[in-house]
Amino acid sequence: MYSRRPGRGGKVLMGAAAGTALGAVTFGVPDVGHSVAAVERAIRVASALALCINDYRVTLRSLELDPDDSDRLLAKCHKRCAERTYKVLEKNGSIFIKLGQHLAAMGYLLPTEWTDTFIPLQDRCPVSSFESIKKMILDDTGQSVTDLFSEFDPNPIGAASLAQVHRAKLRDSGQEVAVKLQHPALAEWIPLDMALTRFTFTNIKYFFPEYPMTWLSDEMEASLPQELDFEMEAKNIFRVREYFEGVKNTPLVIPNVIWAKPRILVMEYLPGHRLDDLAFLDSNGVSRGEVSAALSRIFNEMVFGKDAPLHCDPHGGNLAIRLADPNINNRSWAKEIFGGRRKTNFEIILYDHGLYRDIPMQMRRSYAKLWLAVIDGDENRMRQYASEVAGITDEQFPLFASAITGRDYTALQKGVASPRDENEKEIMTEALGEGLLAQLIQLLANVPSVILLILKTNDLTRSLDENLQAGTGPERQFLILARYCARAVYEEAVELGGWNIMIATVEYWRISLKLRIFEWGVWWRGVFLAATSGGRRLLEG
Repeated sequence: MYSRRPGRGGKVLMGAAAGTALGAVTFGVPDVGHSVAAVERAIRVASALALCINDYRVTLRSLELDPDDSDRLLAKCHKRCAERTYKVLEKNGSIFIKLGQHLAAMGYLLPTEWTDTFIPLQDRCPVSSFESIKKMILDDTGQSVTDLFSEFDPNPIGAASLAQVHRAKLRDSGQEVAVKLQHPALAEWIPLDMALTRFTFTNIKYFFPEYPMTWLSDEMEASLPQELDFEMEAKNIFRVREYFEGVKNTPLVIPNVIWAKPRILVMEYLPGHRLDDLAFLDSNGVSRGEVSAALSRIFNEMVFGKDAPLHCDPHGGNLAIRLADPNINNRSWAKEIFGGRRKTNFEIILYDHGLYRDIPMQMRRSYAKLWLAVIDGDENRMRQYASEVAGITDEQFPLFASAITGRDYTALQKGVASPRDENEKEIMTEALGEGLLAQLIQLLANVPSVILLILKTNDLTRSLDENLQAGTGPERQFLILARYCARAVYEEAVELGGWNIMIATVEYWRISLKLRIFEWGVWWRGVFLAATSGGRRLLEG
């Protein structure tokens, strides 16, 4: 399973890391204290890396002597190495926190001992001092905090790995705003930390060549410059707001930008509750199923919509929910049933627009056809479009199909909309422990980077849906997905002309009607349950 190539020793790794640190210290910061701190950061990384590599090599040798106890021994090794790594990520902070958060969400790729250990990093984000924040605002704008704001809460209302957000009021207008501020210390450590990240994954690939994870550092190097440029984030906000203004009946709210600098972003203040605040949803009559469906529509629109921007970081901290204006639901039951999708009593707020990608049009359409094939259970077409989308070979296909759906390949042959039981989850966990993990990492190392981000978005939205505990099953989600896929195919058919238009139109309306019938059933079931529970309360009263 793992390579047993002899290593070069922990001292060599630490020496190389120290050299990396000194090389990454820029001439703009010739401070001796900074150089010493840089070497300390590097040695932490290198020592943990050396210990983990040696731990895995010793454990794997032990497995040869006692194969019957392999699961227990390997699980213990995973846990030890994850805990060592966690301490380094937390101590170094900066982008290492973000890396740990990203790894924590990779349940489809990493053993649970790693992902579970890293979960606390979601809530262990650094908080920069108010003094450093005030200095950065003065340096970047030429004005003090009191010049710009009549009120400014020194305690952040939220903190992430790259930035924190403060509540304030603009001095010139009195408008309440959210001020997103990059951690001032980031600029000092980003070059070194990126070099150390690449150093780590390069060495993992060297010692264990069957686990090439350098694509993770490649993606971070591509993404971080965008996420660290708040003027770019402001442009993303303008773009996604403009796009969704043309999408009717979508309960999506995106904060408006007041002004932006590279490290400062001032937006309208839009408070909300966490999406998984089930007590809030239930006490305010917000349907968990409708929230789940709305999330599905929003992110399917981003993946399959023509020229739509794709938000690539939709985790729970970047989404919130609030109650909508009650006047939007004054529609008759006839309009509810025959007048199209009903409006909701809630709105979903989408924060943090630093990481966006554009999906090439042909890739969107091939990806749509792939999903339609998956939903129809047409394996020949699945293989064809998997090859078009990501260069997937016939040998790789079963693994790729499981990666994009989160389902066991054998279960897909029964229908992707069927419920996932505990037996299937156990099968997938065991498969990853039996050598498929190496194959999956090899596969992900060779697919286009935008596919990796689509997979990440799929995984995060699937997790959000599970947290809602809607109880409606997977069928509705796949019908919504199928409708967006059919629309993308229809749009291509319009461009091609001829009989393609008729065929695509029939397919689009077939799926739309099926979804409408399903949603009618959900709506009537809700009406029935509300009526019966109301009557029961009257009787009990």
